[in-house]
Amino acid sequence: MIIIFLLIPVSIVAAAIFLTAFIWAVRSGQYDDTCTPAMRLLSEETVATKKPPAKPSEQKLPIQGQ
Repeated sequence: MIIIFLLIPVSIVAAAIFLTAFIWAVRSGQYDDTCTPAMRLLSEETVATKKPPAKPSEQKLPIQGQ
């Protein structure tokens, strides 16, 4: 019976420590945007290497008749 009186306060202290650590992690930004970086790898396109479309005046027309 004495062990119960010892374990209950110890478990309450341990729970308080875990709650404090969780609150600290949330406030320091540990849980900010956890989904987007993983999804970015799946949907990333090579946008930086694509060339913009040419202007109509710069487009080369095919020569017909040759």
